[in-house]
Amino acid sequence: MPWSIVVGRVAGTAIRIHITFLMFLVWIGFSAWRSGGNSAAVESVAFISLLFLCVLLHEFGHILMARRFGIVTPDVTLLPIGGVANLERIPEKPSQELAVALAGPAVNVVIAIILMLFLGASLPDDIAKIDDPKLGLLARLAGANIFLVLFNMIPAFPMDGGRVLRAILAMRMEKQRATAIAARIGQGLAFGLGFLGLFGNPLLIFIAIFVYVAAAGESQDSAFKAATVGMTSREAMETSFATVPVTASLEQAVDILLATGQHEFPVVDSFNKPVGLLVRDNLIGALRDKPRDAPVADCMTVPVPTVRADVLLDQALQQMQTSGLPAISVVDADGVLVGFLTKENIAEMMLIKTMQPDWKFAKR
Repeated sequence: MPWSIVVGRVAGTAIRIHITFLMFLVWIGFSAWRSGGNSAAVESVAFISLLFLCVLLHEFGHILMARRFGIVTPDVTLLPIGGVANLERIPEKPSQELAVALAGPAVNVVIAIILMLFLGASLPDDIAKIDDPKLGLLARLAGANIFLVLFNMIPAFPMDGGRVLRAILAMRMEKQRATAIAARIGQGLAFGLGFLGLFGNPLLIFIAIFVYVAAAGESQDSAFKAATVGMTSREAMETSFATVPVTASLEQAVDILLATGQHEFPVVDSFNKPVGLLVRDNLIGALRDKPRDAPVADCMTVPVPTVRADVLLDQALQQMQTSGLPAISVVDADGVLVGFLTKENIAEMMLIKTMQPDWKFAKR
């Protein structure tokens, strides 16, 4: 994810902290300092840091359970709104999706129970006061973990409760229909939250918008996957696009950039085999500190991901997601470039499939 910093790795998964999260910590500390001095600032930052440690453990609950089903998680990112685990894919079997979805909240339940046992039986009377600075740090943390469980189990995407609901429905019906029903329920809850937010809580309006958009996106994504089942990379790939020779200079690459509407370019050798990927932002960035006659190889991304033209589209998309790159080259049996898959042309396909679900793409 852009603007994120890798701070460590656990079991092959990179832990990233987004720059906005660090800004959020600074804002929390400054606000507490203005109202209560140094001690209040330290305690507030400590509480938020421990809370997001719990969020990180929540995400690793998902990650470790997904790994049991062979699903790789390249990284997890901490944002001001929570954690985002970059699962390679969502489990296809409803029982597996149910297990992965429940694993995260289960971690928060365990943390809350441990803290409650440590602090004693009086805690349940105080867990609703997590915003009270007079309450002990660990007591507030226990209450926050209970809140995380309750919030995440709301049956709406992208919360875990939405995935739990879809998994349960998918055990009795086709997955696309289950997704559509779960998405409608989530959107209905979003309207309810937004209505409540009109009576003095703007945060509920923000959450409602977030839930509504996420539910709609999940439904569209499910419909697209269902519509493209069996489709190969050859049917989806672009066949009219510009390439950049590996021997080109930055100046020549800029000329190609300005002559096209592309943002990503396959970099090819003399045999038209892809050897790298040139992204517009990397090219523009290289112009700041490199001469115009510098080789384009200095700013291209390697190794370049490739897929065979006969590979199923969903496998190609998984490879693109794993690589973290916005495009992937399609090659023939000899490794020669024959097509190009980008996030933009996939989005256009999704739009067409949304408007015309029975649309058939040409086999090229």
